[in-house]
Amino acid sequence: MKGTHPLIQHHASTDPDNVSIPALRVLSEITTSLSSDANVEQLLGRFLSTMIRLAGAQAGAVRVITDDRTHLRLIGSVGLPPELVEHESIVSVDCGVCGKAAREVTVSSWNNVAFCKRQANDTYFSDTCNTVVAVPLMHKNQVMGVYNLFLDEGHAVPEDVRLLFRSISEHLGIALENARLTRENMRISLMNERQMLANQIHDSLAQTLAYAKMRLTVLSDAMRHEDYSKANRYLGDVEEAVDLAYADLRDLITQYRDRINPRGLVPAIQELAKSFRKKANADVDFLNLVQDVSLTPDEEIQVFHIIQESLYNIAKHARARHVVITLDLENGQYIVNVADDGVGVQKKNDESSTLGKSFGLTIMRERAARLNGKLIVESRPAGGTVIRLAFPQRAAPRQHSENTA
Repeated sequence: MKGTHPLIQHHASTDPDNVSIPALRVLSEITTSLSSDANVEQLLGRFLSTMIRLAGAQAGAVRVITDDRTHLRLIGSVGLPPELVEHESIVSVDCGVCGKAAREVTVSSWNNVAFCKRQANDTYFSDTCNTVVAVPLMHKNQVMGVYNLFLDEGHAVPEDVRLLFRSISEHLGIALENARLTRENMRISLMNERQMLANQIHDSLAQTLAYAKMRLTVLSDAMRHEDYSKANRYLGDVEEAVDLAYADLRDLITQYRDRINPRGLVPAIQELAKSFRKKANADVDFLNLVQDVSLTPDEEIQVFHIIQESLYNIAKHARARHVVITLDLENGQYIVNVADDGVGVQKKNDESSTLGKSFGLTIMRERAARLNGKLIVESRPAGGTVIRLAFPQRAAPRQHSENTA
């Protein structure tokens, strides 16, 4: 039998142990790939040839269900005519054998491929292929994708191979679900970042431009009444507002252009401190008191931007000469302090100093909430301000050990 996998050859053996060894090898390879492969679709395509060999098939295809669960998208094929691959790149979830496979929860076989012949208008389904085996990729009784294996007439898949396919289905189904959740989380993070950017633009740049627009209205009125003393004053207000808007825009561009150092949070803070020294002409010390900083990439980004926004506010409002950034871990809580010796927290009636700080603090508190933490702003007894971020350390993964005799 051409294309026969060693597992199928062992199927005729009377020794059951000979059957399990290749099966365990395949499952082990899949499990290892799941933990190391970032692209699940490439992983599915790579294992298509293995599925074809296991079934003794002549060709195969692998499809994943679209996010709206209305179509099946072809992501890999072996042994199919190019024109058929192009025609079948995406099909309805209700289309023939493939659609039926996507609604099944077990490994299934169909010998009637007449519908496929009519739908694809290809002689492959009558001249070459007479049987289709479908291996649905499942997660919690929901189909995430499907392997279609095309066999010669009268060719059956052994029962032990079907059992192996069920295990493969569960493993790869979990991988597809994890990939879907990752995409969903990325979309949510992107939406949150865009919302934060919109808030910053609204609370800084938009407010400044609105103030300039109001001043232009009274400037126009003063010019109409030939009150040139007021007109000059209002013109100065407009010029000041435009300068402030321009500065705000440059700061926003700088903040969102900065990217966290790929080596991690600590090198990123070191670079941030170095950049701030030049920009604000102030001394900056960074004290890392944590031997092993263990944060997820998202946590690192939130902490980085909170420190960045703190330094931005210090540079703009505090008139500080010395800033100290500390990172510590106390009683299961990460503690981040950004302390300065500037003018301290201003009273609310001082518009010039509170307007810029209010929106920045709101954004920082939103980021702290995403860390399940809190952000506190306090005046220092000796003068200046301390911005303190506290958030819980993630629980360390449990270590499994076995006692050996």
